[in-house]
Formats: sequence, structure tokens, C-alpha cells
Amino acid sequence: MKAIVGLGNPGEEYEKTRHNVGFMTLDKLADFYKFESFRLEEKFEAEISQGKIDDEKMFLIKPQTFMNASGRAVQKILNFYKIETKDLVVIHDDLDISLGEVKLGFGRSSAGHKGVQSIIDFMNSKDFNRIRVGIKIEDRKIPTEKYVLGNFTKEENDTISNIINILPQTIEKELIK
Repeated sequence: MKAIVGLGNPGEEYEKTRHNVGFMTLDKLADFYKFESFRLEEKFEAEISQGKIDDEKMFLIKPQTFMNASGRAVQKILNFYKIETKDLVVIHDDLDISLGEVKLGFGRSSAGHKGVQSIIDFMNSKDFNRIRVGIKIEDRKIPTEKYVLGNFTKEENDTISNIINILPQTIEKELIK
């Protein structure tokens, strides 16, 4: 059994923002693998979808705690279902990676990402897989918080959509073992 967490912020106003790449990717995964619809599980403070990839039971998790408290929801779910952190995959935006690039990693620090740091703090471990989706553009002139909470431009959205469309195969090939 594995858990794939997409980081983002709940609510329509954040739906298409750069910070919600994790949520967007989970929507694509659920559709691609024909998982059940996401449902709010209040006791976990998360929207959850279940399904299988290569006969492996999976939980797709969208914490509804807002980015900086994501770890609280992740901890509740992993503890309840007895999922080890090594079986956790976290998908999130990354300002240090160019728009459209993807990097996989395991056991790394948060590198300043507050959602990832929250998971590390609540789980008392950094031993989980991460998929970092680049949102950095070179000529950004607005403050970080405003940038990550802003919507993608048309060109950025095209790039991110292309990446999100190939992530299901990447996840299956590289992380589902």
C-alpha cells in the first residue's frame, strides 16, 4: 500500500495557482488510472481517492489544511492505514527548478518548501519520495508568495499541462515498485 500526496491549497481561488501543481497532478493520476472520485474525509482533513496501479493499492491525498500544515493530514492518514514514510510520494511545486522540469528525490531536506517541511516535522522523517515540479521563470519580478499563489499564464499553463500529462507514467515507472 502506498500514498501519493499532492500539495496545494483548498478552495476555488487557489485551484489554478502555481502552488497547486500537486493537486493538479493528482487529478490527472486519478483520471489516468480510473481511481474513484476524490471525497472529503474530515477526520483526515483531506480529500482522498483510492485505486490501484499495477495491483498496488494507492491512496491519492489532497490535504485540506492549507500548504503550511499539510503534514498534519498526511500523518493522520499514514498512521491510520499504517503506511510507512518510505511508501509515501509527495508531489509539489519548486521555485528552484525551471518551469516544466521535474526532479525526483528521496530523503532530502525541504529546501525551504513549507508544505514539505510540515510533512517532515509531523512524520519526524524525511525518508520519502518527492516529485518536484519546476515553476521558476527567470524574469519574475513579483514577491515569492504572490508569485506561487498566482495563476499560470497561458504559456506556463501549456508547459505545466504537458508535464502533468506525462507524470503518471513517470510515477509508475520510477516510484511504484
